[in-house]
Amino acid sequence: MPCTICEGTGWKPVTEDGVSRVVRCDCWKRASADRLARDADIPPRYEKCDLDNFHDYNDSLSKAVGRARRFVEEFPAVDRGLLLHGRPGLGKTHLAIACLKLAAHARGLRGVFYDTRELLRRIRQSYDPVSRTTESERDVVNSVVGADLLVLDDIGAERATEWVEEMLHLIVNARYNDRRPMIFTTNYPIEPPSEAKHAETLLERVGFRMYSRMFEMAEFVHLEGDFDYREAGPNPSAEQLARLSQRGSRTHKHLPSPGVKSQLKARFRGTEPAPDLKWPGGRAGS
Repeated sequence: MPCTICEGTGWKPVTEDGVSRVVRCDCWKRASADRLARDADIPPRYEKCDLDNFHDYNDSLSKAVGRARRFVEEFPAVDRGLLLHGRPGLGKTHLAIACLKLAAHARGLRGVFYDTRELLRRIRQSYDPVSRTTESERDVVNSVVGADLLVLDDIGAERATEWVEEMLHLIVNARYNDRRPMIFTTNYPIEPPSEAKHAETLLERVGFRMYSRMFEMAEFVHLEGDFDYREAGPNPSAEQLARLSQRGSRTHKHLPSPGVKSQLKARFRGTEPAPDLKWPGGRAGS
């Protein structure tokens, strides 16, 4: 149905100080913001994420929501973006996408969301002559470099290679030079946990050049929690969250220590003594 105020024109008449003029109608602004949100490539699972339905059940998460809200209120006049870090299942992606959507609706600015591995996959696909994609590397890179706000989700999860480091540094450095803000999320710790000497950190995953840029262009916001919110299922109630918080997370209890993977690597490299496997020896299978 056409808007009853502008009758579908997108312009509404206003009178100020006896002067009549037209301004953009609220329906046009909403439609424009919805289009910008759709163009941000937000995955369907996260389409309904916003700051109001984020479950901030402790002080750490409440502070993270407050910082995200201030970022959007000040955007685009911000000096730094955000880097949301913490263990899986605390809502880092939810917060990042909520900022992206709110920036589109409140500021009318174009944002783009990318899982870091998916972004790199699309760039690689542009090289493949067998692929039917019509995108070139320049098309993909320009779309993320030129966006008003870019969210790179799960930074550090991709396998580190020279090409990965160069491509990510190209994107981040271009936005750094143009003073275009970014939001990063990562599951990797900034400092290794005290109980895991060899836990891989974000610095080790992304390299010094990238980390240095990220440290300067983003405020590091740490999220903490007692459980993986995904265990509560869709649209959990406050009572469900309270019970999970009291019980503790099944998922987190069964996750290996952050240092297990890197400890094994250290043992294979010979930098740490091999563990006692309690095996008396003999032929394999005996």
